[in-house]
Amino acid sequence: MPSRRPSRKRPWGAEPPPLDLDRALGGVRRESAADGEWTVRRVRGGEKTYRCPTCRQEIPPGTPHVVAWPRDVVGGEEAGLQDRRHWHGSCWERRGRLR
Repeated sequence: MPSRRPSRKRPWGAEPPPLDLDRALGGVRRESAADGEWTVRRVRGGEKTYRCPTCRQEIPPGTPHVVAWPRDVVGGEEAGLQDRRHWHGSCWERRGRLR
């Protein structure tokens, strides 16, 4: 008896779907702004409370937010991980206008 599920295979010779780079990198992307080069990741929020460096307000557990760290840290990407900061999404977007 044949399966009732539709086939998910591409037809032979068909073009593959476009690569979703954001998904392939796990949501990590690089941004350039007046305040430097940043590695940025949007997260759903975990079990900890963080303090936003822009507004100094708490980011409660489970709240979606942005985690960013400078790319131009001496020692490379791994050294920059200790400089990660958790920002409200809106604070991250308007940080350039506040400084």
